[in-house]
Amino acid sequence: MNDKDLFQWLEKAATGDESAFQLVYQATHQDVYRTVAFLVYNKQDIEDIVNEVYMHMWRSIDKYDHNRPFRFWLHGITVRLVQDWKRKAWRRIRIFERNRQLTCEQFEWTDKAVLQSEMQHELFSLVRQLSYKLRVVVILRYFHDYALEEIADILQIPVGTVKSRHHLAIKELRKRFEMTGGESYVH
Repeated sequence: MNDKDLFQWLEKAATGDESAFQLVYQATHQDVYRTVAFLVYNKQDIEDIVNEVYMHMWRSIDKYDHNRPFRFWLHGITVRLVQDWKRKAWRRIRIFERNRQLTCEQFEWTDKAVLQSEMQHELFSLVRQLSYKLRVVVILRYFHDYALEEIADILQIPVGTVKSRHHLAIKELRKRFEMTGGESYVH
């Protein structure tokens, strides 16, 4: 379902129609889940953040500007909530677990179609190794096809910072890919 098809349901959801909200949820849930899964590795945290995204969307749907693409607005909510979660998690770790090291759970892909080729799998693995700031730019740029200016708007940072992070991410991906013995296909 594209944004134009969603508009009628968004308007109904804004008036409190729960069935319309359910349709919007069904049309966007997989995309939101995958976006969060690219940015956070713990399965329970992914589910919690996705739930927060939809609770936030429900509370603020009346503020959505219909002149802008809905998925752009939704991705903005998603990225901001992931950033908030990461900030809160860091505080909890610093306060309560200073001496304990974090262990990442093995990431479970939920959409097998995403991993159809070994090359994609290897690239996703390399992207996961990037720092969060670089990884979020790569995901928004190549997974969601946003322009650098749009990414700056979503992340609420200057375009120059996005360009710098994009450049550093591509440089790091090339370096890591070449270290694994692959040909440089990261552009």
